[in-house]
Amino acid sequence: MPRFALLIEYDGAPFAGWQAQADQPSVQGAIEAALARLDLGFKAGARIAAAGRTDAGVHATGQVAHADLTRDWDPFRLSEALNWHLKPAPVAILAAARVGDDFHARFSAHERRYLFRLIARRAPVTHDRGKVWQVLNPLNADAMRAGAAHLIGRHDFTTFRSTMCQSPSPVKTLDEITIEERDIPQGREYRFSLRARSFLHNQVRSIVGTLERVGAGSWPPERVAEALQARDRAACGPVCSPQGLYLTGVGYPHDPFAG
Repeated sequence: MPRFALLIEYDGAPFAGWQAQADQPSVQGAIEAALARLDLGFKAGARIAAAGRTDAGVHATGQVAHADLTRDWDPFRLSEALNWHLKPAPVAILAAARVGDDFHARFSAHERRYLFRLIARRAPVTHDRGKVWQVLNPLNADAMRAGAAHLIGRHDFTTFRSTMCQSPSPVKTLDEITIEERDIPQGREYRFSLRARSFLHNQVRSIVGTLERVGAGSWPPERVAEALQARDRAACGPVCSPQGLYLTGVGYPHDPFAG
């Protein structure tokens, strides 16, 4: 059965997350339903695998999944056909690529990249409603960068993972956190970019929620290191909203979409 990699973009607002669920809409379920309309062999309980199982409300601009089909499609025609059958769901197949049987969207990945968008202003957001986390007052980006520096490297991230996390180990290596700020009408936007081989459940949202406390002046930057060393979920700052989180990219030894 030919295997195809899919590069996927979606608005997570109407979904209960990536993973298929019997009684709730999911991104995986929407794509599998579209595949079943194209490839009759896919209807027999077939599943697709993704690089990251995003939570309810989380978006993606660079999710990757793979599917085993019975027909050897032209990749361009496959992506076009899937996009037709995905309507009107806010899911788009940006590209499809034929890959070898040894490619696995999750297990072949060596890097995941996430973006978190946070807006600080008094007026409600309009165009970005459901796409950002909003706070009312401006934040100190330099203080947040100082706090974030304590998290770079290999650590036990127990403090920054959900109590429902299924990862066998809380030890992860966080390769990068960058924080950019930009002016918006009557406010500021802060963009947190995080890169690692893999992330724990709620790790990004826990980190950003904690750094927001630093930026607001409620925590000194050094308290981030203390929270990390505590290895205690109770030491974490508030877990921020999922609406500002985006899976922006997945790295592989050989990019399946490079052409």
